[in-house]
Amino acid sequence: MAKAKTIFVCNECGYETAKWIGKCPACNSWNTFFEQKIEKYSEENKLEKKEISKPKPLNTYKGEEKSRTSTGFEELDRVLGGGLVKGSLILLGGEPGIGKSTLILQLCNKIHGEGKVLYVSGEESAEQIKLRADRLNIHNDDILFLGETDIEVVNQNIIDLNPKLVIIDSIQTMFSDELSAAAGSVSQVREITSQIMRVCKTREITRIIIGHVTKEGNIAGPRVLEHMVDTVLYLEGERYLSYRILRGVKNRFGSTNEIGMFEMRQEGMCEISNPSDILISERIEKSSGSCIVSSIEGTRPILVELQALTAQSVFGFPKRTANGIDFNRLSLLIAVLEKKVGIMLGSQDVYLNVVGGMKIGEPSIDLGIISVVASSYKNIEIPADTVIMGEVGLTGEVRRINMIEKRLKEAEKLGFKRCIIPESNKKSLKDSFKLDIIGVQNVQEAMKKLGIR
Repeated sequence: MAKAKTIFVCNECGYETAKWIGKCPACNSWNTFFEQKIEKYSEENKLEKKEISKPKPLNTYKGEEKSRTSTGFEELDRVLGGGLVKGSLILLGGEPGIGKSTLILQLCNKIHGEGKVLYVSGEESAEQIKLRADRLNIHNDDILFLGETDIEVVNQNIIDLNPKLVIIDSIQTMFSDELSAAAGSVSQVREITSQIMRVCKTREITRIIIGHVTKEGNIAGPRVLEHMVDTVLYLEGERYLSYRILRGVKNRFGSTNEIGMFEMRQEGMCEISNPSDILISERIEKSSGSCIVSSIEGTRPILVELQALTAQSVFGFPKRTANGIDFNRLSLLIAVLEKKVGIMLGSQDVYLNVVGGMKIGEPSIDLGIISVVASSYKNIEIPADTVIMGEVGLTGEVRRINMIEKRLKEAEKLGFKRCIIPESNKKSLKDSFKLDIIGVQNVQEAMKKLGIR
């Protein structure tokens, strides 16, 4: 088969050239040229193409919700917004060994009876997949395996079989003969994803493609790949710990930043229906430097434990370490603690950890961070039945946070007795709770209520 004509395009400025060159003559950027296939149309074809597609009033279209198929995992259904949407394209990323292939193989088994599943692997042989399936106790004749890296062969099998679900593991191992670039390159990944979309979209076949991640934690390949797909999922967690967090960072059919929690066991991925209970279950009571905070992940409130440790600095420059939150945020809150509360940490190393490998980006845990650092420094314990929540400003004020009722209901359900929240949130509460709700306006007042000052 003759190769399609290709050109090389600069990703920075769009300059085109017939051959690859290291430095762009237009913008002087290095290593920004990537191969791109071009299709030429005759004048007649162009006219035909214009006549085919015509605009219609938006009101003439029916806004019907597409049918969904349950994955068999309630946690995965939550992240996807209710299940697999017919004809959707899902991108799943994660570090090597985190459990992506295991989760997908279990998903293929759980949708038994819905139709054929085509599992395409360019990394593992049929024997390797079968060994994993036996370990997971999966014996399903509807799962068809294809060990292939040529996307043209894969597409032909999709057309012939017309499966319910197609798995591509992984997109970086696939290649197209129409491009001379190596498998896994930017141009190959973009072209292969486009081909899979064209073949499966018209047949309304659901597709899940697995992608490698870079050392920065992003999915390898062009950023446009994440724009092309309908849903982007990341499987996170420490490889040597059992807990895994599935996070949705993009979803055209549901809410973003929704998370599902799993535990990797001998029998595979087991979902955790109540993450809050797991994350705070091993907390040691009557210990300074520990507190419970509330975070919203998607639409779900989750209670997590924060731990802090302050120690005399050996060197002249104190060390700051943050695991699970932004390092700059920790430095900012330490400055507020020194300025507004008078706890001087200039000679102290400060270590902060979010238990369970969680990564929290929302500011509602600010007050908890300040409280737990002060608790460790003063060696005063925070009561085990207390949940702390609130955003802290640079002037020391405790600011309003969102979804306060959901957070309080989660705390009440797990048996907590007292909650420290922003005063502005307390005034706007509509529901009644069995909790002792304490409103604070600034960090000084919060420290006084906790008995730390």
